[in-house]
Amino acid sequence: MRGFFIMIVSATKNDVQDLTQIALISKAYWGYTEEQIQSWTEDLTVTHKMIEEMMVFKFISNNKIVGFYILNQPKNSTIELEFLFVHPDSIGQKIGKQLLTHAIEKAILLNAKAMTLLADPNAQAFYESHGFISTGKKESSIPNRFLPIMKKDLIK
Repeated sequence: MRGFFIMIVSATKNDVQDLTQIALISKAYWGYTEEQIQSWTEDLTVTHKMIEEMMVFKFISNNKIVGFYILNQPKNSTIELEFLFVHPDSIGQKIGKQLLTHAIEKAILLNAKAMTLLADPNAQAFYESHGFISTGKKESSIPNRFLPIMKKDLIK
């Protein structure tokens, strides 16, 4: 009998549909309407170009992708965490924490001195619990809904 295994590995172009599905399902978990989710589908779609140009890592548990993150290439010593999503069935299992830790370690290896992200309001507390601070806000595609701009210094 094969044992349970977990790993974080680079995503491939073959994963784009699964990753996009996780992003959409994860977003819907937070109570957004079907109309809102549909309006964000393009923004939440993982493309072949993203796989080629960005750093995309997937979390595999028992041969199934249950989460992923995307880092942009560093610019001016800062790196942006573009996506970090966990399938709702796996929320509460510390997968988000493991993905974020992996992303931070990757950023440090790339000599990034800070990580930034645009958080969903539902994820702000998660990022704050990992040392990110809110540095501003940006209005989302929904009028009067603002997304926190967050930052974490990576150099101690």
